[in-house]
Amino acid sequence: MTVTKNQNGTAVTLSVAGRLDTITAPDLEKEIQSLAEATSLEIDFTKLEYISSAGLRVLLSAHKAFAKKGGMTITNVNETVLDIFDVTGFKDILNIK
Repeated sequence: MTVTKNQNGTAVTLSVAGRLDTITAPDLEKEIQSLAEATSLEIDFTKLEYISSAGLRVLLSAHKAFAKKGGMTITNVNETVLDIFDVTGFKDILNIK
């Protein structure tokens, strides 16, 4: 998995590529935790191939943290990942565009 960060003032976009699973989720979690000054977060899943429960946990934690700020949005979700969000109920929790 690779994470590319783009910051515009206090708005941050993280582009995630590859697989977000038990092995890679801690890397994304550290990246999100380093965004203490950010007020809004967009996570771009254009190149995300797979997400596991470990990845879902990281997203839930980030969602809770950014709900107190300007919010978190997930964009460009493919059908495979969207199906996982749907089955797990995350589609109703997360702001997905």
